Parts: sequence; structure tokens; C-alpha cells
Amino acid sequence: MITQMKKYTFLVFHRDYEPFLTQLRDLGVVHITQKAAGLIEDDEKLQAALQHEDELRHLLKQGAPDQLIQELANIKQSIEDAKNAASQVAVWGDFDTERIDALSKAGYTLRFYSCGANAYQEKWGIKVSEKEGKTYFVSINENNENDVALENDATLLPAPEKSAAQYMQEVEHLKGLMAAANARIEAWQLANLEDIKEQLKEARQQIDWQRVTLSTDKLAEGSLCLFEGFCPIDKEAELNAMLESAQVYFESEEPAKEDNTPIELKNNFYTRLFEPITRLYSLPNYAELDPTPFFAPFFMLFFGLCLGDGGYGLVILLAGLAVIFKAPKLKEWGWLGVFMGLTTMVVGILTGMFFGINLEEVAVLAPVKQYFITETNATVHFMGGAYHPMMVFAILIGIFQILFAMGFKVVKITLRDGFKYAAYDCAWLVALVTLIVWFALSGSLSPIGLYTIYGILGLCALFILFYSNPDRKVLLLNVGGGLWGTYNMVSGLLGDVLSYIRLFALGLAGGILGNVFNALALQAGGACPSWIGWLPTLLILVFGHSLNFALCLISSVVHPMRLTFVEFYKNAGFEGGGKEYKPFAKH
Repeated sequence: MITQMKKYTFLVFHRDYEPFLTQLRDLGVVHITQKAAGLIEDDEKLQAALQHEDELRHLLKQGAPDQLIQELANIKQSIEDAKNAASQVAVWGDFDTERIDALSKAGYTLRFYSCGANAYQEKWGIKVSEKEGKTYFVSINENNENDVALENDATLLPAPEKSAAQYMQEVEHLKGLMAAANARIEAWQLANLEDIKEQLKEARQQIDWQRVTLSTDKLAEGSLCLFEGFCPIDKEAELNAMLESAQVYFESEEPAKEDNTPIELKNNFYTRLFEPITRLYSLPNYAELDPTPFFAPFFMLFFGLCLGDGGYGLVILLAGLAVIFKAPKLKEWGWLGVFMGLTTMVVGILTGMFFGINLEEVAVLAPVKQYFITETNATVHFMGGAYHPMMVFAILIGIFQILFAMGFKVVKITLRDGFKYAAYDCAWLVALVTLIVWFALSGSLSPIGLYTIYGILGLCALFILFYSNPDRKVLLLNVGGGLWGTYNMVSGLLGDVLSYIRLFALGLAGGILGNVFNALALQAGGACPSWIGWLPTLLILVFGHSLNFALCLISSVVHPMRLTFVEFYKNAGFEGGGKEYKPFAKH
């Protein structure tokens, strides 16, 4: 639900303005109305404060100044370079660079070559090593004479500056420097991090202060300061008590439609778990109803239908419990996982699917296999066709959610604007429900019941055709609007209902893919000797179900969100655009 707000207007003498703002900030219950971003964000003082906040955030995220971070990065890069160089010169073995220098001073030239292993000839030089089909050799010539090898199939390589052992010694030295650099960073963090956090809090408070002052109107040549704010009604008494003792003139009133009233969602434990989904799309505006409690059960059910495997549900349940006990800061996400996992387990067990195993075919479950909701046990016959029961259920739950959303819209408009503005939508809702009843009871209705349905449909048609907009005074415009609305409704409803078939299709696809991986694992294990057959079976099961679980999990989140944000929100007339309640307070 959306917390009710009271709108406050404050008029303060300029000398009392800053002390009053300090009192408001200390109380921390008033959301100050700010001017449009374009009117205040260009202020130089505010820009400087925002830049300072960004610098502090960057420093806090890095955990050290740029200089220390860059020093550590340079050392790490030097270690990698030394390791790569050691790998490259390892083909020349462990040699002494001082002896090479001594040979050079004595007039001998050493050249380093590589060639194909089969192409090497002893006369070219001294063979040092072979690696990956190549021979590496060294030629020693007096007085810088040309090598015979240069005229053959050999490649001259750069002379190594150091041996592999020397490079590895350098690596060990660099590791010591890296440890010292890490120690300097840790020392800096111990000495400065808490102070940086406090500076960041002060910077945020300065930014909030700047935005409030920039959103304050100066009247009477700057002598008076006027600004507005909103306070939740459950904190109104606390605010009024403070205002009575302050040097300020204030008025409170109910927010008007044109006010951009901030939104504070206040739901019970279960519904609150789904608020991040609401925020992902948009907060409702103040004139709407909070849709979270109304789509939450549907979202949970849709998730279970899309995933559709009791074993995968068990994994999510256990993961949620682990988060609750091991990561208390994320416990709400853990509880969401618990509810989602439980729903998936229930759906998976009812439909006879557990880690890709068709429970209907398990011998030990033969006494209860007739209770699984499968095509074998519960095929739906309709108009000469046979349909999977879960496909029928997906369509029925889709029809129900669409009708529920339309009822939600009727209630919302009635509470906000009055029933006359909801009559058109109400007529459609009643007409659709009546058609469903007529269809379900066809062949068993008495003449009185049939004429009652005709009467209801006729009355609904009158509202749909002639009362599409109560503010229109021209009859033809209303008729045209009614006909256009009828076309959109009929075409839109068909597409909306068909969208719910994916709930069945995704669940079925995940179950089939899991079953395929099980079959592959058993076949691979059976084709190997008994003492090792378990290994390919295990590898295929782990890899296959991990892949299937990941794919199913993605679709089980994305598609319910689509059904919520498109089908439900559209038929519920969701407008959104709400701005979150953020009181002017100390951080």
C-alpha cells in the first residue's frame, strides 16, 4: 500500500531559515519538494559538491589513492612480464649471462636460432632443447663471421637478456615489493577509510542542503523563505510538535492531484519481498493503488510454472535458506528464494517432474501416479481436441489475472475520480465475466437465465458504445470512441491470453531437456566399464542440469516480469511515474 502523505508549506524569516532547516534535518521526516533538475543542477556550488562526492565514492570504492593503486598495478604487471619472459627463455636452459658477455669480449659471437626438429643439422651449432616440434640451438662464431645457418631453414631469435632462473628471481623480488605495496594500502585504509566514510556522509548532507536551499523561493526582497514538503501521516504528530516550538509559519493540507507527492510503500513481510520488482518498472503515482500486493501471488505462481521442476525448486529453497542464515543483510532476497522455491517444488511434484525424472514412470510411485497432473491422467477434451492440463491451466490463470487487473482498474478509478469514469471499464469487465458464464453454462441455462444474460450484455453494450468518455458531450464522438475501444479490447485480449501459454511451454521445455540429459548420462555410463561408468554419468548430470537450471531460471524470471509489466499493468491501467519518498535527514 501507499503511505498517506500530508503536504506542508513553510514560510520562514531569512534569519531563522538555516536553524529551521537544521531542525527539519535532525527530525528527518519531511521530503522537501525540489525544483526541476535543470533549474538547480547547474549551480556551481552544487556541482562542486557533487564532484567532491564522486571523488569520495571513487576513493572508497578503490580502497586507496590512485597513486598507491597504480603502484600496485605496475608491480603486478611487472610480475606478469617477468613470468612471460621466463617462459620464453626457458628453451635456452639455465645459462650464465656473465659468461656470454665474457665470450663476446673475447671476440666470439653467439647467435640463437630455432628450426623444425627434422631440419636441424649439427654443423649449424649446439643444440640446446626441443619444444613443440622445434629445435633451439646456438651458433658460436669467431670475429663475427656469418653463420651457415643463416642460409638454411633456421630463424634468428633475439638473444636472451636473462636466464629463466634470473627472471624467476626477479619475480620473487617483485612479490616482495607487491607485499610491501599491499601493506601500504592496508595501512592507508586503517588510517583513512572511516574518515572517508564520514566525509562522504557530510558531502551527501551538503548536497541535500544545497538542493533544498536552491528549491526555496525568496520573497519580500529575500526577507522571507518559502518552500514545500511532504510528511507521512504516521509521523505528522512528531513534525507538528516540532513546528509549534519553531520560528516558522506553516500550513498542512491534503496533497492535490497536480502535486508530485512522494511515494512510500508500506507492505507486510510477504508483499515487501516483491517491492524490488515494482521499483524495477516504476513506482505508482500517489493517485494510484500499489500494485505490489496484487501481482505478488501471481508472480510467485508464474515463476513456479515456468521452472516446473521440483528438484530445481529444492535447490532454490536451500539456496534461499543459506542466504537467510549466512548473509543476514540479504535475508529478504533469501526469503524470496524460499517462497519461489516452495512454489516450484509444489508445481513440480504435482506435475510429476523432479530433476528431469518423470515421477509417473518411477516404479515405487506407481500407487500414486494417477494423482499427478499429467497428460496421461488429466487430458482436457474440448471441441473435439485433446489438450495438456497445464496448458489449459495456464490459459485459465491468464484469463483470471486479466479480469482481476480490469477489476483493479475499476476500483482505482472509482476511488480517484468517481464511478462514472470507471463505468466504461466496469461494463467491459461485467460483459467479459457474463460471456464466460454463458460459455461455461451453455446448454444448461433456463430461458430466464438466458434472457438475463442477454439483458446484462445489452446494458454493458450501451455503456461501451455511448459512455466511453463521460466528459464528451457529442454522442457520435462517444460512439466512435466506443467502437475503437472495442476493436482494441478484442484484439488486445486475444494476444494477452495467448501470452500465458508460455507458462506451460517453458515448464514443459525445461522438463524435457532435463529428461534428455538424464538419458544421455545413463547411456554414457552404460557404454563404459562398470568401474568407471559412474564418472561420465556424473559429469553429464552435473553439466546438463546446471545448464538447464540456468536457462530455466532466466526464463522463469523474465517471462513472469513480462506478464506483470505488460499484461497485468496494461489491463490494470497502471500509470506509474511516482517519485520515492526521501526525507531531508542526516545520513
